[in-house]
Formats: sequence, structure tokens, C-alpha cells
Amino acid sequence: MLYAFLCYNNEDAVFSWTKEEDDAVMAGLHKVHQRLIEKKKFGPAVRLMPTTAATTLRKDTDPPLVLDGPYAETKEQLLGFYVIDCEDLEEALGVARDFAKANPGGAYEVRPLKLFLPGSFEK
Repeated sequence: MLYAFLCYNNEDAVFSWTKEEDDAVMAGLHKVHQRLIEKKKFGPAVRLMPTTAATTLRKDTDPPLVLDGPYAETKEQLLGFYVIDCEDLEEALGVARDFAKANPGGAYEVRPLKLFLPGSFEK
């Protein structure tokens, strides 16, 4: 089953890291990535730009309202995500624990994916 790993952290803290601190975190994550790649379980991964680069379309108004910035004002922001093939939730949580060891602070939301392919549906 495919799982999404949504990476949340305090954006101000993460984007204040020195290049050396950021490189160290990325090196630790790279080790986890390599293990998953070797097992052919690693899918797309994205590191998002800061929320200052975000634009939100609020669809609960007519017409929809376009706003600068993220939808929610929260302490922790969504900074990126992974898609990883895991046998079950226990394996997915193990991957999240490995990520957490390499990337301190914040949280990983682990959510199973339901793939939608245009023209197909489940009955």
C-alpha cells in the first residue's frame, strides 16, 4: 500500500538553519532514502518552498477568493512530503521513525493513499 508522509515543522526554525545544519539533516535523510530506494519502495518526494511563496484559493466563497500565503495560520507548516510503498501501517510508522531520527522537530503525518486514475472507480 502507498502511504503519504506529510512533513510538518516550524518553518521559521527550519529556514533559519545554517547551510551546514541543513546539509547535515539532508545527509541523514539521504541515508533513509537510499535504504528505501534499494528496497524499491521510495516514490515521489518534495521539499516545498516557504509559505511566503504559497497562494491559496478559498473555494468556500463565490467567486473563489485567492489569497497570498497558506490556508491555515499554524505554528507548524507542511514543508514537504514523500510517497512510499509500505506493507502496512507498522512498516510505515517505522519509516516515519527513521525520518524523525534524521530530521528533528515537527511531525510526520502518515496517511494511506487511495489512488485515483481518471476513467476508473471502485464500486
